[in-house]
Amino acid sequence: MNETLTNHRLILASKSPRRRDLLNQAGLTFTVIPSSVDEGAVTIASPEEHVRLLAEAKAGEIAQRFPESWVIGADTLVVIGNAVLGKPRTRTEARHMLEALSGKTHKVLTGYCICCKNAQRSFSQTVETKVLFKPLTNREMDWYISTKEPFDKAGGYAAQGLGAFLIKRVEGSYTSVVGLPVCEVVDYLVKQGVVQR
Repeated sequence: MNETLTNHRLILASKSPRRRDLLNQAGLTFTVIPSSVDEGAVTIASPEEHVRLLAEAKAGEIAQRFPESWVIGADTLVVIGNAVLGKPRTRTEARHMLEALSGKTHKVLTGYCICCKNAQRSFSQTVETKVLFKPLTNREMDWYISTKEPFDKAGGYAAQGLGAFLIKRVEGSYTSVVGLPVCEVVDYLVKQGVVQR
């Protein structure tokens, strides 16, 4: 079913091509204006709260500049046990992450926030998804790292890319693992009358 914007401008406050692709696939019309929020300035209480607070900060910054617009902000973390896995910067870091995830279930936490300053509306939450990796051989890890896909990805893998072969099972929102829980986002926008379906 086609989606139409009802006199609202929708902004994605993220430079993530994965989030952009997900919103395009959902048929939304939007503008990309990345937030310049310093992610290191947000104090970590718990991973669940951290991603939600970052999403709020990102959306809030853009909403201040464009108060008539509806803004979507998001942040994603990968957690295994008590360890938070960010984005690997080196081959060694990528290898350590893949070794930690191999054959185990981990959590992907995506916080998102949708707000409009003029409408005085703001909603945010964290979506948790469990992901089970297959046991990985040394050769598989070396090959995957050689593709350079693990870099700039939370947890060192891309579920929607070559990294799909790593994943044995997903419990929860697949799109949240990619970077944005599309079902929840679209539901909220429909309820607020921002989009019609």
